[in-house]
Amino acid sequence: MSESLRSHIVDQTRRFDGTYSRFRPDSLVSQIAAAPHGGRFEFPMDSLRLFGLYDRLHAVTNGAVDPLVGRQLELLGYDAAYSLKPAPDEVWAAHRAQRRPTWNVDVVRDGATLTTRRPLVIDVGAIGKGYLVDLLSTILREAGHTHFVVDGSGDLFHAGERPIRVGLEHPFDPQRVIGMANLRGQALCASGIARRAWGNGLHHVLDARTGVPASQVVATWVMADETALADGLATALFFTQPQQLAETFRFSYVRVDADGRAVHSPNFEGELFT
Repeated sequence: MSESLRSHIVDQTRRFDGTYSRFRPDSLVSQIAAAPHGGRFEFPMDSLRLFGLYDRLHAVTNGAVDPLVGRQLELLGYDAAYSLKPAPDEVWAAHRAQRRPTWNVDVVRDGATLTTRRPLVIDVGAIGKGYLVDLLSTILREAGHTHFVVDGSGDLFHAGERPIRVGLEHPFDPQRVIGMANLRGQALCASGIARRAWGNGLHHVLDARTGVPASQVVATWVMADETALADGLATALFFTQPQQLAETFRFSYVRVDADGRAVHSPNFEGELFT
């Protein structure tokens, strides 16, 4: 990889972080959260596909996947300071006394411009990492690369004719796998309740309608043509039946329920060991 290509990738990653990170006080997302009466905020043009996918996932999951889940994550302790300590009862009471913001009501989107009317904490964690992988994959393709793997901390995109085998990590034992995926020319994303967990039943996979962490599903894997889509569907499968999602999206999946039962779609390229 040339130094100029490497710099391009680093610059894209920094721009993405400077726009969407709710853990940086100088990010655009943090400006929206700090605006007492809301305002108009200009996002980069590459936000169109990101927000468009959120529109579709919000609709098909009946609001379970919502980028305005950020404040609920903060109250549970997954905040900018990584306190990992839930807010006091009185703070929760004040939060519940207000109407819960939703993506389709509290944000007006005109292209890449978002208009808000009150402070909103946007968290693109359900899609954002996968979307960044897609952006970086596009940079590699435009530079002439045809065989590569982009690994965004477990969110993978593979390009090329020769497949790779990827282990499906056991939901509660990172030293074991429950199966293998054969990945070729697609994305593979996983989501689980054990990776970012900090207390009894506290983790980062929330149902945005209730603010309650998922409990019926413990891990998911999704393969799709785009990493952002695979990433978003890996979260959606915690709250929505795969048959309902398949009416809108094309993908394959593995899901592990809380009772230990593992299920997969007939078109999943791989195998389960248990």
